[in-house]
Amino acid sequence: MAAFEYIALTVQGRKKRGIREADSPRQVRQWLREQNLAPLSIDDVSERAQSSEIGFFLQRGVSTGELALATRQLATLIQAALPVEQALLAVAEQQEGRAIRRILFALRSEVNEGHSFAQALSKFPQVFPDMYRATVEAGEQAGQLDSVLERLAERTEQRQQLGQKVMMALVYPILLTLVSVGVVIGMLVYVVPQVVDIFISRDAALPLLTQIMLDVSNFLRHQGLWLVIVLAALISAGVFLWRTPASRQRIDDYTLHIPLIGSLVRTGSSAHFAQTLSILVASGVPILHALTIGEQVVSNRRLKNAIARATEQVRQGSGISRALQEQRVFSPMLVYMIASGESSGQLEAMLNRAAHNQEREVEAQLTMIVSIIEPLIILFMGVVVSLIVLAILLPIFELNQLVTI
Repeated sequence: MAAFEYIALTVQGRKKRGIREADSPRQVRQWLREQNLAPLSIDDVSERAQSSEIGFFLQRGVSTGELALATRQLATLIQAALPVEQALLAVAEQQEGRAIRRILFALRSEVNEGHSFAQALSKFPQVFPDMYRATVEAGEQAGQLDSVLERLAERTEQRQQLGQKVMMALVYPILLTLVSVGVVIGMLVYVVPQVVDIFISRDAALPLLTQIMLDVSNFLRHQGLWLVIVLAALISAGVFLWRTPASRQRIDDYTLHIPLIGSLVRTGSSAHFAQTLSILVASGVPILHALTIGEQVVSNRRLKNAIARATEQVRQGSGISRALQEQRVFSPMLVYMIASGESSGQLEAMLNRAAHNQEREVEAQLTMIVSIIEPLIILFMGVVVSLIVLAILLPIFELNQLVTI
């Protein structure tokens, strides 16, 4: 039995959307007519969700919060000994978001067709990353799917909370920058010309600073569109270079050497890597496979390459901590805690502790960066506004001196 999404017209002529399980679209069409609804379209949820274009945007529409909530609900229902397909149906019916609802119904269709839960998840890589799917697969094989989903729910919730903290920390600096730039452009485009025109009409010589501000104002008023086009072209070129492997490698290398920013990227990647390894090891995933998946969750190319080299060393018999230490890109604390876990046989616990330690350090570093950026923005914009005001006042001062003489 598959799930079909339908769009139908009510008697009053209003559109109604919904999802109905049936063996074929014909059964859905018949059911709609029995409900006095005129069917407009009936699509297989699984095929629509996996299609190249619609499926990509649909999967991108699932937020981390929705994924965390759905995972937590699935873990609770499976712990209550409910079969996976029934748990998926119950969770899907409780979702408010259309994207996550469609995907859960599509997952249930895949499971009903005989696929394992992990195989069904692989149809939606944008929603369920490699770590998620590998953990579920290990949980299914070990018969511990409920506990594995519980760990995944906790990890997804932690990831969501960290993301919210990052966004909250960046909101004020971004708003401050936008407002400041808007004020400066407004003064240059509207205020400066009106004030300076008074002195130009009297054929008075303008001070150098005032003339510079007037030139900038004229450029923004008459060539502003070209400036926007140039900025858009530069942004497009930057995005293109970002997607080029060689350029991305150089950019990632340079990022790690930027003061404060490089440390933040390194610490954040280490936290994500350690947490991923912790979940996979606890779920019974082989360490080499866990390291390979851990490489995929790290976005910085230099760190990815370091993890790949470390994985190869572990495959040849080296210890995890020693292999990571030789790469010289991870924090000594992370390496030390992994070494402690290896020697004590508590690798999972030490990885989890290392991840929490790195996440706390990310929060501290982010707070410090924001505390530095905010006064710098205020100082910079204060200087710019002061120069504009001074450029306006200088002709007035000179005019007063001429009147006095």
